[in-house]
Amino acid sequence: MSLSTSLSNALSGLNAASRGAQVVSSNISNALTEGYGRRVLETSAAVNGGQSGGVRVDGVRRDTNLVLISDRRLSEAETGQAETRADALSRIEAALGTPDDADSIAARIAALESSLVSAASRPDSTTRLADVLSAAQGVAGTIQAAASDIQSVRMDAENAISQDVETLNSSLARIAELNVEIRSHAGSNVDTSALFDQRQILVDRIAEIVPLRQIARDGGTIALYTETGAALVDAQASEFAFKPAGMIVADMTIESGALSGLTMNGEPVKATGGFAPMGGGRLGALFETRDVTAPSAQADLDALARDLVERFSGPSLDASLAPGAAGLFTDRGAAFDPLDELGLSERIAVNAAVDPAEGGAVWRLRDGLGAAGVGEVGNSTLLTAFADALTTGRTAVSGPFSGQVFSAAGLASETVSRISVQAQNAIEGESFSLARTNALKEAELAGGVDTDAELQDLMLFEQAYAANAKVMQAVDQMMQTLMEI
Repeated sequence: MSLSTSLSNALSGLNAASRGAQVVSSNISNALTEGYGRRVLETSAAVNGGQSGGVRVDGVRRDTNLVLISDRRLSEAETGQAETRADALSRIEAALGTPDDADSIAARIAALESSLVSAASRPDSTTRLADVLSAAQGVAGTIQAAASDIQSVRMDAENAISQDVETLNSSLARIAELNVEIRSHAGSNVDTSALFDQRQILVDRIAEIVPLRQIARDGGTIALYTETGAALVDAQASEFAFKPAGMIVADMTIESGALSGLTMNGEPVKATGGFAPMGGGRLGALFETRDVTAPSAQADLDALARDLVERFSGPSLDASLAPGAAGLFTDRGAAFDPLDELGLSERIAVNAAVDPAEGGAVWRLRDGLGAAGVGEVGNSTLLTAFADALTTGRTAVSGPFSGQVFSAAGLASETVSRISVQAQNAIEGESFSLARTNALKEAELAGGVDTDAELQDLMLFEQAYAANAKVMQAVDQMMQTLMEI
């Protein structure tokens, strides 16, 4: 081997060792960087004219476990769905309250019953009649507040959908741009690992919104498809559209056209239900909250409000009422129409005839809501009938408990319990999904940058660098000796 060949080999070794040290330092400095894929220097033996030509740097390989990353992404989508569902149901549960909560619907009904019993024992007491009015207003107000909170849950879901769609569009567009940039460097010695890191962060961001699969294409590019086969990115990025509503009330639905659905490249696309192209992740759970979960809770609450209204309606309970007139509880001051139950929980109110603030009088709670004047102050018949109306078993005519017999407090407790069970199941599902996601993240991190191993590699590169430097020094000394002859 000639001195020039030895010098060339040593120089290639120096370059490779130097490049290796750069790769190791990059790995160590980015050990905790999101989306960073460990770099590995790839080298091979260089051959010139059938003889060894030193070492050749083939490039830098990004070392990631794509199977593990794919599983982690699907798990994150499932976790996003579970968290969104659990949060919505927990908020609805809090809105309805629990029976042991003094501000819950069940507790308010119990307080109304107690005030009626107390007033029946002293029907001449204006104070006790005022307590009945206050308790009745407390029932109506609590139901209204719960209904309002349910609509707030829907409105928050609406805003979150809009944000996710915006994130989805911007991320998909950027991934398509990165695909083009990565393809342009295919076959060159340019290190595109940083571009791959950026793309992985974007794909991870989308995976929280909708479950997806990544498919490798030529030139280092990728295609993204949902689990049900909808193309998110394949050469070009899909574009999604959603028009948020400024305000949501009970009767607004996607079927009526009052609420926007999701479109993909100008065509409607489902986000809820079996095999929905955009279902299974956080976005699907948000649509489910807005269009299924919250409206179902609203229907339960409307059924409860209807039961209360009808318990206190009709001449059979209060002879002073004309047929069709509103009873103690009204539909925004008017008699309840059975064909207009939707949203009743938002409209339920106490009859103005018994409210001094509305021009009424509390003595009508004793003498009849339709009474023209004050009656016998010691007559407790109507107050007792009102108390019995609350405690008597009555067949529910709407809602999930239709056909079953409950007292007013019993129906309220069953309504709350139904939501509580759903919320608890959702929380348990969230905990299981989160544990699985965390386990996959830990496994992914375990296969990432190991700083101890990287430091060992750095020592090897340092040794190789020093050895090649000594070869160059020896060749230099030999050449100096030859020059002196």
